[in-house]
Amino acid sequence: MSLSAIGILSAINECVSLFRSAKSTISSLRSRWSGSQEQSLQDHVLQLQSDLQRLCDTLPAMYDLINGAEWKSYEERVAKLLPSLKDAVFEAEDLIDEFRWYEMKVQVEGQANQSPFIDILDKVIHGNFYKLNDVQSRLNHLSSQLENMGLCGVTQHFDKSVRPETTSLPNETKIFGRDEELEQVLGFLNVPTNSKRKRATSSTNASTSASASDQVSNESRISSIPVLSIVGIGGVGKTTLAQHISNHQRVKSHFELIIWICVSDDFDVKRLTKEAIQSCTGKEATTDNLDYLQRAAL
Repeated sequence: MSLSAIGILSAINECVSLFRSAKSTISSLRSRWSGSQEQSLQDHVLQLQSDLQRLCDTLPAMYDLINGAEWKSYEERVAKLLPSLKDAVFEAEDLIDEFRWYEMKVQVEGQANQSPFIDILDKVIHGNFYKLNDVQSRLNHLSSQLENMGLCGVTQHFDKSVRPETTSLPNETKIFGRDEELEQVLGFLNVPTNSKRKRATSSTNASTSASASDQVSNESRISSIPVLSIVGIGGVGKTTLAQHISNHQRVKSHFELIIWICVSDDFDVKRLTKEAIQSCTGKEATTDNLDYLQRAAL
């Protein structure tokens, strides 16, 4: 999301000044409207200010809700609602930016220039700011649905019940619409189109990356290991794609060793090193000495 809590607070402060000036402009342009129109405009501007304040107050909770939803995006119902919530938040941010643009225009052109305020008032008259209420309603509706699914904001700690541990075995035997991406990754890993090439040694990371190493010398082994990251929002199929790559027949024929380690959000170097050693050797690493573990992994 593009607006931080500080950014939202700054936007509110800027818009307060804008609305104050807009109300003054209405009073100074009484000749343009009748008395009832002037009062209606004043009421609309006040309502517009209130609606914008309410939208700004809502956004921080929406950011937390999106964060929490991404933790549970493996659930189908959550995965379907998450893009809609993000779209609504992006639209809310665009509306806030529009008001900030008017405020900057006032600063550049000066308070004496009534052009920015006339633009705002014309949009008020023609109902162009109905989108504020529309976005607010969408946010309220979507957040209510997600909260009914047990989402109330950020998950504060790693919990395997929230984000289950994955393995190299795919949950789905077939994937659709990812053939191009799969071939791209195989190309990045230098996997030949036929399966008779001499094998190399590599490992595939389950959570976010696949690592490949062509034949390298012992002296440059550590610094020469490339990392290929698979990046995307929750639920898009990153893990499924990695699973199919690690089980692909061409990959198995090309690499002597393929290991799978579930990193997730519990990024513990010692645990991950132990799991890597156990996956490579088939023996459990019993020591807790990190230096010894890392040397054993070479």
